[in-house]
Amino acid sequence: MVGGGSKWWGSITVSLALTFVGCGDDDGDGGGDEAADGGSNGDGGGDGDGDGGPPVDVPNPLDMPTDGPPAGNPEGDCDVPAEAGLADVSNPTTVVGDGTPESCTGQAVIDAVAGGGIITFDCGPDPVMITLDEPARIFNDTGPEIVIDGGGLVTLSGGDANRILYMNTCDEALVWTTPMCNDQDHPRLTVQNLTFMNGNSVGEPEDTAGGGAIWARGGRLKVVNSRFFNNTCAPTGPDVGGAAIRVFDQFADQPVYVVNSTFGGAEELGNECSNGGGISSIGVSWTVINSLFSHNRAIGMGANPAADGTPGGGSGGAIYNDGNTMTLSLCGTRIEANEVVEHGSAIFFVSNDHSGNIVIDQSVITNNVGGSWYPTYPQISGHDDTPIDVTDSIVE
Repeated sequence: MVGGGSKWWGSITVSLALTFVGCGDDDGDGGGDEAADGGSNGDGGGDGDGDGGPPVDVPNPLDMPTDGPPAGNPEGDCDVPAEAGLADVSNPTTVVGDGTPESCTGQAVIDAVAGGGIITFDCGPDPVMITLDEPARIFNDTGPEIVIDGGGLVTLSGGDANRILYMNTCDEALVWTTPMCNDQDHPRLTVQNLTFMNGNSVGEPEDTAGGGAIWARGGRLKVVNSRFFNNTCAPTGPDVGGAAIRVFDQFADQPVYVVNSTFGGAEELGNECSNGGGISSIGVSWTVINSLFSHNRAIGMGANPAADGTPGGGSGGAIYNDGNTMTLSLCGTRIEANEVVEHGSAIFFVSNDHSGNIVIDQSVITNNVGGSWYPTYPQISGHDDTPIDVTDSIVE
């Protein structure tokens, strides 16, 4: 056990709280490919310390699903701040479907997402999978609040051929709404009570690579009560990543919230990409609460920058974060059985100007496999001077 506050081992209680600064060398592996973020220059990311308001209840219709692992870490018990809670969908803009599975088509989802606003589903009483033959695109002038709520019954699939959801405030084809597209407060996108499966962004252009299920830039992104199964992105590349989610440029450097969500969850359902088998970002903070990452894989080779004669990649089995001032905050989260070829079998976190930090509370990081370069904690790779605060957690 490394770090970790109170854990009971039979009749033994171990209590520790510390900030660990490792003794490894800064070997230049992480440096970040800022050009890949289309203009953020790796300088985004906030301190992630906003309190987000008082805690709220987050009812989870996917806590005991009939089809696959639950959404979230069943052992997670951290408070969820109001800002990270469920969006109100009591007055939807669009309802996809008329009560039958047949009425819930991929084109209906694409059209609803293009129209924006609050989107819900009426596909009948049973779980349904809806396959999209192209990504559903968020248009920047259709918010400011955009919510997609599957009610715990809807799986959106890319059919192993397409990314599922694309949001980009700097894409002129999606309407520029401000002169500062990389730092605007809208759209504010929430995806909740949904499963994203078989998304595939392999072959996407370099400036929008990664994000097999979701690629998001600008505004705000929040993920609640959601599952990510068998999503893929480019298998090689030094900085491409996020088999499930890839994010850039959040408004005012505020964090992406991920609450009660599962990435993988079973061996046959893991997500995989060159880097970041679960999530990946440049210059973005994350607050991950009561969530699970397991059986995800970073399958690239050669790290970042790519070693001579290699295509690069292979770091961050669950999480890959690059940038400058940013915070990765985990609470009530379990990261296990993820795999890498190169570095950070659980987490790869590189702050180029050494101003970022990691906070781990009431979480478990264990049995992640592969890689090397552990200058701080087991299964976490980054600069040896990155502060890592660990409380009430197991990192082993």
